[in-house]
Amino acid sequence: MTTSLNSTAAQENTNIIPFLPSGNFYFTHGIQAFQKRRFNVAVKWLKKAIEAAPDEPLYTCQLSVVYTEIGSYHAANQLLTEVLARFGKEYVDCYYLMANNYAHLGLLSDAKKYAETYLEQSEDGEFEEASKQLLEMLESVDEEEDDDEWAFDDEDDLLIYQETAFYHLEHQEWDKALSLLQEMMQLFPDFQMAKHKYAYALFMNGDQQEAIEIEQEWLKNEPENIHSHVNLAAFLIMQGDREEALLHIHLLRNVYPMHSQQKLAVAETLARAGFYKEAVERFRSLKDRQVTRRRVYYKWYSISVYHTGNPSKALELWEKGCQQFPTLSKEEGPWKQY
Repeated sequence: MTTSLNSTAAQENTNIIPFLPSGNFYFTHGIQAFQKRRFNVAVKWLKKAIEAAPDEPLYTCQLSVVYTEIGSYHAANQLLTEVLARFGKEYVDCYYLMANNYAHLGLLSDAKKYAETYLEQSEDGEFEEASKQLLEMLESVDEEEDDDEWAFDDEDDLLIYQETAFYHLEHQEWDKALSLLQEMMQLFPDFQMAKHKYAYALFMNGDQQEAIEIEQEWLKNEPENIHSHVNLAAFLIMQGDREEALLHIHLLRNVYPMHSQQKLAVAETLARAGFYKEAVERFRSLKDRQVTRRRVYYKWYSISVYHTGNPSKALELWEKGCQQFPTLSKEEGPWKQY
């Protein structure tokens, strides 16, 4: 009887087909993780997919998309360059993806070159409209280069003024900030940021109506000015007029600026308005130390992560902020509802 059972078991074992995961198996799991925004897990699955099927460029392209999402733009472009080297014109979408990554890195000439290459080589491609919009944005940045916050011959002087103004603003020394910003507007009339910071300091110093009128007048001439929408949204929220503020906030939710100061301003405004999840994503994308050491960065990033279910990260950010800005410790903390 025992012999018979062993014989049967042996025969069954010879019929077992081992499970060997295919590249598509790993790829599917990678896509599912990506859609759930579990980016680290997505990277692991997609790398396995590439190992299992190294000749499938789709897997490499998708991994580059994940890298873009987490801000690893150089790594993303390295993968896309490899795909283009091996598969050439079969994957022209890589040119647009690379252009987008270069734009995020601030390498505008490279972004323009790859966007133009995409349009030249694609025929009614999926990213045709997006490429045209990217080129329009890049051209507008070129046209406004003289207005850029760094495009001055006396850049060093401007930087000193700017850092000093930020110091007064972050320490809520409104009178000192207003005086310095007035001087900046006279010395650097093309530096638009000073005018918006002046309006903000006016509002915080009690001249609320004048501050609002400054930004409203600005929007008449430049309806899409990011800093005007940011300031008006903040002013209206602080006055309790959330409904009117949402008109500006909804516009900002669809804006993805390239300059670090503007990125920070949009993230802060989304946090003020209670769009915490979106704010966290914007804060995470900030890499420039010029903005990641600002008081508003620590305060509103902390508040955002707290209200999206990460209290330990929130407290870590709040404590770092309090170390650099002691006045922050006088506020209630990231758990407060604004």
